[in-house]
Amino acid sequence: MLTEPRRPARIRALHAAPWLAVGTVCVGAFMGQLDASIVATALPVIRSNLHASIAGVEWVVLIYVLVLAGTVAAVGRIADRIGRKLLYTYGFGIFVAGSAACALAPSLGLLVLARLVQAVGAVMLQANSYALIRDVLPPGRLGTGLGVQGAAQALGLCVGPSLGGALTALGGWRLIFLVNIPIGLIGLALGWFLLPRSTHHDPESRIDPTGTLLLAAIPAALLAALSFAAEAGTPAWTEPSLIVLTCALVIAAVARQRSAAGAVFDAALIRVRAFDAGIAAAMLSYVVLFGCLVAVPFFLENSRHVGPVAAGLELSALPVALAVVAPFGGAMRDRIGPRVPTGLGMALTAAGMALLAASATRTDLLVAALAVAGAGMGMFVAANNAATMSAAPRQRAGAAGGLLNMARGLGTALGVALTSLVFASGRGITSVALLLLAVSVLTGVVSVLWSKPVGSVVSTV
Repeated sequence: MLTEPRRPARIRALHAAPWLAVGTVCVGAFMGQLDASIVATALPVIRSNLHASIAGVEWVVLIYVLVLAGTVAAVGRIADRIGRKLLYTYGFGIFVAGSAACALAPSLGLLVLARLVQAVGAVMLQANSYALIRDVLPPGRLGTGLGVQGAAQALGLCVGPSLGGALTALGGWRLIFLVNIPIGLIGLALGWFLLPRSTHHDPESRIDPTGTLLLAAIPAALLAALSFAAEAGTPAWTEPSLIVLTCALVIAAVARQRSAAGAVFDAALIRVRAFDAGIAAAMLSYVVLFGCLVAVPFFLENSRHVGPVAAGLELSALPVALAVVAPFGGAMRDRIGPRVPTGLGMALTAAGMALLAASATRTDLLVAALAVAGAGMGMFVAANNAATMSAAPRQRAGAAGGLLNMARGLGTALGVALTSLVFASGRGITSVALLLLAVSVLTGVVSVLWSKPVGSVVSTV
């Protein structure tokens, strides 16, 4: 049970074997995003049922992304050492157990704890997903493969809002966690039989536990400060104290990363400008994506008094567009490089946020804004992920994928916290959209100006 099994000979002999592996990775990608989008849509109902505040119920999302952000880079390095297939496959099992615990949770505190268990399984899936695709596909098809994975993620986001609304209306919010169980069991079986054994090990890869804990504490302290800022009745000293703590943790983590063996941030990777730009742009892009996914359901259900089913259908315009465009964005990167699809993608996303800012009174304009933003994100994410992963050698693909997923987790957490803070302050959807517009523009600038062709940097790692 601790050794990666070989695939059956008949599977290895198939011409489509690499794409069967990509499809297996897509099951995990679909499930992870399905869970995130289902929960986002159900937050208002969970809040009411468990008698929680907005700032309290957002921790159902935040604990999940905090575990991801704090540990996914370290797990990626562990996978480089002991095997990606093993961790990926067992990740499904832990995710299923966490989902069952979420469905049975009687209180908000226990629900958050169960989400933590669920997040551990998600870390094992996400830390390995990009690296597994990098292992099975040649460089000229990597963008297409990651575009397909991006489409699977978007399908999860697409199905999540409408399915979450329907399940919540049908039998309550607990059903949204039970739906993960059959999907996870299917993913576990597929992973065991269709994924190849790890061949690009990095036996020198080590993990510094102190540095890992420091890095995990940074987003927790920062997001706690943002959460308490949105909570009425919080003592005045709480937020400044947490901000000071965050700064102290950053200083300690940087010092530890420079001196400790087995630092989470692989020094050879972070010296590559294209890799750094891809990581920064990925984080900013997920601020936009999940900021929008969290703010819009609250706007529709609380301000427009739209039911959860209708809100889910309107919100699905974003992930539907993302799913349609993502494979084309990845294929475009394979043909002409990353600059055009990433720049064009963020320009479209910025246009979508500008439309969203003007959509407070018009449903048709809101749906159009979500569709334009989704198309832009689909164009951007696949091309940016492929360019970032291509900047790392195969034996460090787990570490690179872990850092990329860490950036996604941080961006998700910041998007949830910042938009919740703005929305809870009474400024409404227009202010949220303007914030996300500014982040979209910054993302485009980073991805275009501070990247360069991947082929010129791989040899420097």
